[in-house]
Amino acid sequence: MRRLANLFFIGGAAVLLSFGLPAAENPAQSPAHIRAKAPSVYAVDAQQSKLTWTAKKVTGSHTGNITVASGQLELDKNVLKGGSFTLDTRSITVTDVTNENMNGKLVGHLKSDDFFSVEKHPTANFVISSASPKGAGKYDVTGKLTIKGITKDISFPATVAVDGGKATATATITVDRTKFDIKYRSSNFFENLGDKAIYDDFTIEVALVANAK
Repeated sequence: MRRLANLFFIGGAAVLLSFGLPAAENPAQSPAHIRAKAPSVYAVDAQQSKLTWTAKKVTGSHTGNITVASGQLELDKNVLKGGSFTLDTRSITVTDVTNENMNGKLVGHLKSDDFFSVEKHPTANFVISSASPKGAGKYDVTGKLTIKGITKDISFPATVAVDGGKATATATITVDRTKFDIKYRSSNFFENLGDKAIYDDFTIEVALVANAK
């Protein structure tokens, strides 16, 4: 009888040990997503970052800058996973026109409703939806670009480099302005423009500098 009692005691203790431990105390049962580390966030340095635009027309082209207001890059083991940046459209400048009066008129026109409507839409932004690595720090990036309150999907190649606590991202983005209700002197919407036509596509050269938080 004593041997039988001991067997019941040992068996009962084994059951308690196998079923009585809380899940959190058993590492083998911890979900993988709980143990996964979140991507590192790098805050965009607005002072060091730069955006240059180029727009072409039949008779030539214009170039200028727009201030990068804020943004961030998300990286996991130095691999780009996400991010975003915001532009201050009110800061738009023209850099190729040296005559002060003509420069002022052109900047004023770009800020008007014919183009970026900066009083109504003081910011534009881009948010990464996906970043496909292509090796050597190069990516195919897809995301959502918002200009004048209109959001469209857009894709472009980009390069990202990480050095210590600093990340840099560069890209050339081609934008069809008419998709964002900027149709002024577009030959796709107006006839007989001749040499006054402005091409629909303009380019944005983005150079972001970001620091680890």
